[in-house]
Amino acid sequence: MGWVWKDTLGKIQLMGSRNLRRRETSLHSELEALKWAMESMLQHSTCQRFGTDCKDLIAMIEQPQDWPNLSTELEIVQTLRLCFLDFKISYVPRAQNEIADSLARNARSFHRSLCFIGCSIPVWLSRTPQV
Repeated sequence: MGWVWKDTLGKIQLMGSRNLRRRETSLHSELEALKWAMESMLQHSTCQRFGTDCKDLIAMIEQPQDWPNLSTELEIVQTLRLCFLDFKISYVPRAQNEIADSLARNARSFHRSLCFIGCSIPVWLSRTPQV
């Protein structure tokens, strides 16, 4: 999993990367990632907008009753949602979410549990591709 917190100017303030065991489905993983991002953000601000490249995740948040197989996980997310003064979640295409996607991909390469939360951009993320 990977998440990035940017300020209103788009400057990265914090980011996190975490490797977890495979979940039952990819939607379970998406919910786990959102839950972790929400828990992390509650330590910094109660006014947050979240973005995801998973349209089904947005549908689950907006209509949790339509996803009975995920009711336990959705209940936790809905409870966390109440802690935010201004909770919004929107679709962000993967191409516009490169840093969080890179964090998630790199976390998968570790075989042990990894959890990183920091405020500087790792060198492997700041490099420009060689032509």
